[in-house]
Amino acid sequence: MQMGSANQERGCHFCRWLKAGCEKLRCAVMEFRHTAKKLAKDDPRRIVHSMKVGLAITLVSLFYYFEPLYEGFGVSAMWAVLTVVVVFEYSVGATLGKGVNRVVATTLAGLLGVGAHRIATLSGEKGEPIVLGLFVFLLAAIFTYLRFFPKLKARYDYGLMIFILTFSLVSVSGYREDEVIDTANKRMSTILMGTSAAAIICFLICPVWAGRDLHDLTAVNLEKLGNFLEEFGVEYFKTSGDGMSDEKKAFMEEFKTVINSKNSEDTLVNFANWEPRHGRFRYRHPWSQYQKIGNLARHCASTIEALHGYLHAEIQATEVVKSRFEAICMKMSTESGKALKELSSAINTMTQPPSSTKSHLEASKSAARDLNSTPGANFCQDNEFSEVIPVATVASLLVDVLQCTEKIAESVQELASLARFKSAVDAEMATNGKPNLARQGDLIRRCLSKGAEHVVMIEGLSSPSLPKYKDPPSLSTVQQSGE
Repeated sequence: MQMGSANQERGCHFCRWLKAGCEKLRCAVMEFRHTAKKLAKDDPRRIVHSMKVGLAITLVSLFYYFEPLYEGFGVSAMWAVLTVVVVFEYSVGATLGKGVNRVVATTLAGLLGVGAHRIATLSGEKGEPIVLGLFVFLLAAIFTYLRFFPKLKARYDYGLMIFILTFSLVSVSGYREDEVIDTANKRMSTILMGTSAAAIICFLICPVWAGRDLHDLTAVNLEKLGNFLEEFGVEYFKTSGDGMSDEKKAFMEEFKTVINSKNSEDTLVNFANWEPRHGRFRYRHPWSQYQKIGNLARHCASTIEALHGYLHAEIQATEVVKSRFEAICMKMSTESGKALKELSSAINTMTQPPSSTKSHLEASKSAARDLNSTPGANFCQDNEFSEVIPVATVASLLVDVLQCTEKIAESVQELASLARFKSAVDAEMATNGKPNLARQGDLIRRCLSKGAEHVVMIEGLSSPSLPKYKDPPSLSTVQQSGE
C-alpha cells in the first residue's frame, strides 16, 4: 500500500512537472511569435533582408552543387559561403564597407603571406619556422595595435582583423603545403565572388540606405523634441487636476529615445560614408554634419528631460505663482517647439529652413527678455521661496532650450548649405511643375514695400505682362498685377 501510494504521488508530481513544462513552452512560443510579428511590423525591410541573404547563400552554394565548379575550386569554395554570411549586412553601406575591407585585407595579407613564405624558405629548413614565426609576431602585433586608433577602428577594424587572420593562415599553412600560391589564389577568388554576390544582391534588390535612415532619424528626433515643447506649456500650467492619459504620457516621453541615439547615429554615419550616390544624396554628402546636429539634439533632450521631471514633481508652485510666469513660459516653449518642427520638416524635405523659423526664435527670445521685467524680490517676499523656485527653474530651463534650439537652427542651415538643399519655391516647382503664385505675391509685396524701383521676374510668366512700379502702390494694385 505504501509503495503504491508513493508511486502514485511520484506520478502526480511528474504530471504536474510535465504540465508546467508544456505551459512554459507554450508561453515561449507565443512570446516568440509576438516578437517576430512586432519586428516585421516595425520594419518590413527586415523580412526582405532575410530573403536576400538566403538568396545570396543559395547562389554561392552552387560551387558545391555543380561538379565543374567544385573541381575548379575544391574545398576553397566554402570561403564564398563564409564570406556571404559574414559580409552581408542590413544596409548597402555596411555591406560595401565590410566587403571592401575583406577583399583589400585578404589581398594584401595573401601577398605578404606568400612573400613571407618565400623569404623564410631562403633561410633553410631549420631557420624557416623561426623566420615565419617572427613575421607572424611582428605583423599581428602591429596590426592589433592599429585597431586601437579611433579613426581606423571606426572604418577599418574589420579589415585589420581579417588581415591578421589571413596572413597567419597563409604563412603558417605555407610551411606545410608546397602549393601555397595556388591555395591563396583559390581563396582570394572565392572570397571575391562571395563579396560580389553579397554586394550586388544588396544593391539591386530593395536596397536599404544607411544615409537615408540617418537623414530620417535626425528629422524624427527634432520633431520629437518639438512635439514635447509644444505640449509642455499646456500640461504644466493647466489648472485642472486631471492626469495625463497613457497615450498622452507615451507621446510626451518620446523625446527620451533621442538621448540614447548616439550609437545609432555614429554607426549610420560610418556606413553612409561607404555608400555611393543615391536618390537626393550626392557623392561626399556632409554626413558628419548630422552628427553635429545629433549632439545638439541630445543636449537639448537632456534639458527637456529635466523639464519633464517638473510635470510630476512633488513640490509644485501655486496657481498664483504660475500665473505670473505662464504667458512667458508658454510662449518660449511653444515657439521653440514650432521652430524645431520646422527645422525637422526642412531636413525631411531637403529644403532650406523657412524664414518663419527665425520668426519663432525671435518670438521666443522676446519672451525670454520679458523675464527681466517679471517682479523679483517683491514677488518672492509675497510668496514662499520654495513655491517660486520650481516655476523659476522651469523658466531657466526653457531659456537653455531656446539657446540650444538656436544652435540647432544654425547647424541645420549649415547642413542645407553644404548639401545644397533647394529653396521651398524650387522644391515646389520640381514637384508641381509650376510656381506658387500666392508665395510670389508675398514676394512682390516685400519688394514693393521698400519704395525703390523694382522689376519682379516670375518664372512661367511672360515678361511684357510684368508691371514696373516707381512708388509703392496700394495692396489692391499689387493683387491685380499678380493676377
